[in-house]
Amino acid sequence: MRPAALLCATVLALLPSIALAAAPLAPPDAGIDGLMQAYDGQVPGAAVLVLHDGQPVFRRGYGLAVVEDGSAVTPASNFRLASVSKQFTAAAVLLLVEDGRLELDQPARRWLPELPPAAAGITLRQLLSHTSGLLDYEDLMDPADTRQVHDTDVLALLAREDRLAFAPGSQYRYSNSGYALLALIVGRAAGSDFASFLQQRIFQPLGMAHTVAHQDGVDRVAQRACGYSEVDGRWQRTDQSTTSAVLGDGGIYSSLDDLARWDAALYDDRLLSAASRKAMFSPATATTEADVPHYGFGWRLNRRMHWHSGESIGFRNVILRYPDKHLTVIVLSNRNAPEPYPLALKIAQRWLDTLQ
Repeated sequence: MRPAALLCATVLALLPSIALAAAPLAPPDAGIDGLMQAYDGQVPGAAVLVLHDGQPVFRRGYGLAVVEDGSAVTPASNFRLASVSKQFTAAAVLLLVEDGRLELDQPARRWLPELPPAAAGITLRQLLSHTSGLLDYEDLMDPADTRQVHDTDVLALLAREDRLAFAPGSQYRYSNSGYALLALIVGRAAGSDFASFLQQRIFQPLGMAHTVAHQDGVDRVAQRACGYSEVDGRWQRTDQSTTSAVLGDGGIYSSLDDLARWDAALYDDRLLSAASRKAMFSPATATTEADVPHYGFGWRLNRRMHWHSGESIGFRNVILRYPDKHLTVIVLSNRNAPEPYPLALKIAQRWLDTLQ
């Protein structure tokens, strides 16, 4: 990067940090507080952020990040993002395309020769857009094996199956397998591991100081929100499962404050070029999912709204972006239910009604 461009990028990265550092918690809002009532009190909670024109217009935590010690959820609490992580995997691929190390229409087997012959026609573009035809790795796991699997284990599982669900590029089917493989491709193309690449090329440049692609026993999550599930009327910690160490499809932990920095970067060239951002948010394929006419790269696209949800054991999250209104709503929760997408839509509507 040229010195002038580096200076500009550095200044731009600092701007949301300064705004958030100065931003107090939002004052009580009867409407939003009412919507969030089930998350408040001595229960697993949630964090809510509304950004308009890059500024936090609502920013609050509800309930507990750690039930056992009573730690409260704050805007700095780090939640497991689950499938909201996929947008970062997509960004990593696009950065390497910009570097000239990857091409979207390269065969995946160029980087992962372990894949079976049936996968010969799969491209990186198809992995990004869920049109590869890969089998779901969770369906291939031994239910009696309680060890955590990693991205490399996903590759090994798929390598043993010389078959696909459909011909590459012929259909859409949401695929965690594809994003696990993309993490491995990023690592091999970059000459480093996936988690380190994210730190060096995305999280550190954007000032996302506490965001991490996390593996238990390998690194530490600061101000961590633990996941819970309600069982027989009581909240039990269900923070990790056998798939929680797979990074490419859902292994990132982050907070409202760090995600605000990420959101800001999606409006300008500080991280991704205009061409890369256009690729990320352009329809790559039609889908059959409700409220998802199209999928881009790591994002669901519904006309004016770009969004993604993330669900894993003990966590439910969603991020909604309305780029034409410069409006973003993020809801992170450390409980197994409910799905926060309808809730986020209601929160967004409170601002959309005034921005028409």
